[in-house]
Amino acid sequence: MKIATYNVNGINARLPVLLRWLKESAPDVACLQELKAPQEKFPESAIREAGYDVIWHGQKSWNGIAILSKVGKPQEIRRTLPGDEEDVHSRYMEAAINGVLIGCLYLPNGNPAPGPKFDYKLSWFKRLTDHAKELLAQKTPVILTGDYNVMPTDLDVYKPERWVDDALFRPEVKSAFHALVAQGWTDAIRKLYPDQKIYTFWDYFRNAYERDAGLRIDHFLLSPEVDKRLIAAGVDRHVRGWEKSSDHAPVWVELKGA
Repeated sequence: MKIATYNVNGINARLPVLLRWLKESAPDVACLQELKAPQEKFPESAIREAGYDVIWHGQKSWNGIAILSKVGKPQEIRRTLPGDEEDVHSRYMEAAINGVLIGCLYLPNGNPAPGPKFDYKLSWFKRLTDHAKELLAQKTPVILTGDYNVMPTDLDVYKPERWVDDALFRPEVKSAFHALVAQGWTDAIRKLYPDQKIYTFWDYFRNAYERDAGLRIDHFLLSPEVDKRLIAAGVDRHVRGWEKSSDHAPVWVELKGA
């Protein structure tokens, strides 16, 4: 079973790239973030023609997530992160697919920091951590994947000294990520590639992709029940180089079994 995550940075603007990647990579499940489209503007017919069932939660101009599956219709569990009934941002969706509970997330950027946006990021992280603890307690296969907007260590960022004041790299954010993982989650990429420089995002400016001046901010966290099934993981880095591509590249894991 191959599961991928991809921040598409505007699904309608990047639809040709998305469809090309889906055909080439053929993930069984794909979690998308940053749709930047209201609910009614999601390209449902094109996704279904590509062979995928889909559920999505859109939002005008910003945010938005979707879960695609060609191994059974996603059984939606929730489309909001618990803990704040007033938070209307479309940043979290959870579905059961083929015996695995998959949480697709788009964690707030948080810049500028300090400030209200950074406070929102930390509170969202706290809500995610609380919910993740409850998911682990179920002792069932769970994956939390998406754009976390955090580089956990210096290895995950090009020239870390330039990012010390950024909301994606501040100590509070890295600590929040490490506390989440410490509950019992496995960072899939780092399990298989503990010391390798791997990026998932390259800015559009200053030829970042060509210089490989990137960040690793898209992550797969696996519960113990999924961790034992992990056989491969990677980044489809070349997709970032396609014309009119997102500034993110798709990330994927492969699990033993159906």
